[in-house]
Amino acid sequence: MDGALANLNQQLDGVRTGKASPALVENITAVYYGAPTRIRELGSIATPEPRLITITPFDPSVANEICKAILAANIGVTPVSDGRKIRVPIPELSEDRRKEMVKVASHMGEEARIAVRNVRRDANDKIKALFKDKAVTEDDRDQMLDQIQKATDAAIAKIDQAVKAKESEVMAV
Repeated sequence: MDGALANLNQQLDGVRTGKASPALVENITAVYYGAPTRIRELGSIATPEPRLITITPFDPSVANEICKAILAANIGVTPVSDGRKIRVPIPELSEDRRKEMVKVASHMGEEARIAVRNVRRDANDKIKALFKDKAVTEDDRDQMLDQIQKATDAAIAKIDQAVKAKESEVMAV
């Protein structure tokens, strides 16, 4: 369940909010000598201004590949390369684009909730199998099922909180 929450937080970091964040581009993969490689491994990423991301490739010959990868990621930004450094200006989000980003964040949250419920189902099945094999008593089974449900409720509450925080961040002008 913690893994689902960590994965959600990583995905939400990549959702554009209107201000520059290295998380927006660091996990995009570019082709480097025939192998897909994340941008954060190809160069240093910085945000010198609130609406600008700069990427300085360790190998300047890969700058065009990084630009192509950012364009292909379809995150709504257009990189500009001068051969050594790549500048990614972050434009202001329109109201429609903000609403679309909120929908994307909500969808990510629902996927995380589904993952948590799947973990709960698997754990419940294992406990029921232990009870069926007479490895645990009925009271122990009920107690463990209750603990799993409490853990599930807590994980879903954290997911809802993370999604709500991202939505308010995206909608802030």
